[in-house]
Amino acid sequence: MVSNRCKMAVKEELKKLGLHFIVVDLGEVEIMENLSYDQRERVKIALFNAGFELMDDKRAVLIERIKNTIIQMVHHSDELIKTNFSVFLSEKLNYDYTYMANLFSEVQGTTIEQFIISHKVERIKELIIYGEETITEIAWRMNYSSVAHLSNQFKKATGLSPSHFKQLKDKRRSPIESIGNSTGLNFNDVIK
Repeated sequence: MVSNRCKMAVKEELKKLGLHFIVVDLGEVEIMENLSYDQRERVKIALFNAGFELMDDKRAVLIERIKNTIIQMVHHSDELIKTNFSVFLSEKLNYDYTYMANLFSEVQGTTIEQFIISHKVERIKELIIYGEETITEIAWRMNYSSVAHLSNQFKKATGLSPSHFKQLKDKRRSPIESIGNSTGLNFNDVIK
């Protein structure tokens, strides 16, 4: 779950099943009842039919929490992180960053850092397309040390400078779900 719409959909499915929830948050649900095996299977099926997955594996749950925390910070928060993101992630999830980074790399086949960069680049694309902020303002908002740092990372990920991207007529963006699995722009996007 990465949005309020997702949380509302999960709450609705739980209500349909007659379950009472304490918390429905990004990637987490706390239910008042102790579920029987049959109830758990009904929840699993209902969530699957609504486009969600019930995860039992603690490692998979942690990976989803890492992803959701990153997505929340990059796409849905105006809060500026005043510490290193690794420290922020460790404090937010109460796990050692090295453990999380190793687990994430092992399971996802990419690093947390690359996942963050992919999401930041996608958010930068969105902000450039909106055209309401300058590249300098976007760099500050996205917690870059300089416009040059943002530009270098953006060009490395997309093959385009932010200003060239802004000039493109066909400004394709990637759905949040597919970020981290590709660079967001591919050769065909650039030549169209």
